[in-house]
This record gives sequence, C-alpha cells and structure tokens, in this order.
Amino acid sequence: MKAYIFPGQGAQFPGMGKDLYEQSDKARELFEQANEILGFRITDVMFDGTEEDLKQTNVTQPAIFLHSVILAKVLGDDFAPEMVAGHSLGEFSSLVASGALSFEDGLRLVAARANAMQKACEIQPGAMAAILALDDFTVEDICKRLTDVVVPANYNCPGQLVISGTEAGIDAACIKMTEAGAKRALKLNVGGAFHSPLMEAARVELEAAIVNTEFKTPVCPVYQNIDAKPYTDIEKIKHNLIAQLTGPVRWTQTVEHMLEDGATSFTEVGPGKVLQGLVKKVNRDVATASAAIQ
Repeated sequence: MKAYIFPGQGAQFPGMGKDLYEQSDKARELFEQANEILGFRITDVMFDGTEEDLKQTNVTQPAIFLHSVILAKVLGDDFAPEMVAGHSLGEFSSLVASGALSFEDGLRLVAARANAMQKACEIQPGAMAAILALDDFTVEDICKRLTDVVVPANYNCPGQLVISGTEAGIDAACIKMTEAGAKRALKLNVGGAFHSPLMEAARVELEAAIVNTEFKTPVCPVYQNIDAKPYTDIEKIKHNLIAQLTGPVRWTQTVEHMLEDGATSFTEVGPGKVLQGLVKKVNRDVATASAAIQ
C-alpha cells in the first residue's frame, strides 16, 4: 500500500515552490489564489525571501502547507494515496490532499493556526529540546517528576524525542536527561512550547475555526498525530485536530501503525526529506521517496 506523508515546520527553504510555479499552470493558479486569501504575496517570500524571512510563523506554516498541497494537486492521477499522515502542521496538508478539507479552507485554518500559536507564545513563553538516545519511558518519567510544565511533544523516531514546556522546566529537564544517559539534550531554536499545555490559548482559538469549517470524508484513512491511529470519521478527525495543538505528535507510532496496516512505501510530499529519514529510523528496509512532477 502507498502511504503519503507531509512535513511540518522546519522543512522550509529559500526558493521553495518556485519550480512548481514556473512549471505548472495549475500550481500558478493555486499560488495566486493563496496570495489573495492570505492578503499578502507569500510567493514573494517563498521564492525570493531569506531563511530569516521564512522563519516567521505566519509565513512558515502556510508556505510549507502550500508547497505540499499544491504539489499533491499537480501530481493529478499520479497521486493515489491509500493512507496519509502529516507531522504536526503536515496533518492539515494530509487532510486537504485526502479530500477532507478544501484547499481554501485548509489554508485559512493553517493561517489561523499560525497566528494563534504566535499569540500563545507571547502569552505563555516556553521552549523545546531534542533528547537523543534515551528511551521514551525514561524521558516521560523525568518529565512527570519535574515541578514545571514539561511534556513529550514529538516522538520523531526511536531514540529521538522532543520535549516542550517552560524555559525553566526545559533547562532542568535537559540536565536530568543527560544525567540519565541521553547522548544529547539540545535546546531548539523555536518560538515557544509547541504541543504542550502552554498552547491552550491557541487550542481554544483554533477550535472555534475548526468547528465552523466544513469537512468531508477523506478518500483514505488519515493517521492522526494525537494517537497515531487511522480515521475517516469527520467528527473524530476534527476532535483530534483540535487536540493536536496541546498534545504530542506520535510520529514513531504513526509509522509503525501504517506499516502494520500494510504500508509498503512512503512518499514525502512537500519540502525536504526529513520524514523519509525518520521513517528509515523506524524501518530501514521500507521504500521511501520524494514526490516530484514529471
């Protein structure tokens, strides 16, 4: 079975999507439509902006979403998913690509999500750190024992778990993780404590937007971040999408479940190859590829 996977924040790069815009009339039409919906020419930033320009949350998230979704649409009949999943922001891309959301509604939700997360970061400042070469149970146990808010945020692959919480909590956690045998406990250059209770204000704001958006039954199961299980029921998809902002991204478990359910190949749709690398860490023998227009 063919699995299609969609990247999240961090996959952006200067010039992203420019080849699509230049090679495809359909892509050009969708990019221009996105410029109108967003109220600014995001294509100018994507094609000609610097790395620093692309790091702005209100640019980063829509840019990665657009690159992924437009590529999927340009592939036409070659894009025939039997299962899909996306990492964090990528879950929105997967929902549009599988027909659960329209292009326009998906983009509006992503823009709302980016703005809500930015505001939440200002209300509740926080931090994140990557913990390398320490088992999940030990990481989870250390997080539970801390007095500050610190939680597992991204289960990226075996031996790579990202934690999220208050600045003080993350600093204390990094020390304890290293003492427990972590190869590295590295603070990340991010704007806040994503996928943690500190994103509650963003969750409330995004919930209102999601509740008022029309969803349709996807053409294939969507494996969602919050519990790594496949869904086609619209109400459950909405519920899981809302919970995602304050809950963890269970990417390791998602890949494992897709493999158990018959995935024979994983095609990454969007910028970069990060997810392919994570899939290989779960199962080195499975086929991976990047989507590309012919």
